[in-house]
Amino acid sequence: MTAPILYFVRHGETDWNAEARLQGQRDVPLNARGRVQARRCAALLRDLVKRDGGTYDAFTFVSSPLSRANETMEIVRADLGLPREPPHQTDVRLVELSFGRWEGLTFPEVRAKDAAMLADRERDLWNFRPPGGESYADLLARVSDWHGEMSDRRAIVVAHGGVARALMVHFGVMAKDDATRGRVDQGVVYAFSDTQLARHA
Repeated sequence: MTAPILYFVRHGETDWNAEARLQGQRDVPLNARGRVQARRCAALLRDLVKRDGGTYDAFTFVSSPLSRANETMEIVRADLGLPREPPHQTDVRLVELSFGRWEGLTFPEVRAKDAAMLADRERDLWNFRPPGGESYADLLARVSDWHGEMSDRRAIVVAHGGVARALMVHFGVMAKDDATRGRVDQGVVYAFSDTQLARHA
């Protein structure tokens, strides 16, 4: 059976993104560029849904509850002409990978504090847990749990780069090492279906 389409949007840029700081589960808001990226994603989604002959009513709209993802979804829905009420769904299982005590730091700052642990991370990026944080394996478990409840519905999802990487492995479109080291861009839409992934920009 063909899996329903899942359109994925990474939240728009924040100041911490621009500074290359590890955000993890810190609640950092969008910046002005991030809001422009959200509007770009709305335009892409409008074209994709129209191309596929669908309607917005056929999709479940769900985001991470962190404000950068939630606001991105609110901008997307407003630009699609959808009402604020009832609001879109949020799910805590879609929050970003936790970087624990490294959150708020850049990688050069992490290297200055925890060089040995950073070397451990490079040896096994998928299973490594920062101090007080999560591994990608942990993240995959909760994202897969969420998608197991959504797998029979078409969805438009706004979440985080780590969540996108977990979905790449969950859908079988990318190997673990490739998923953890690859880019997940802002201002684009990723389309997941069965074992296929398409990037729309």
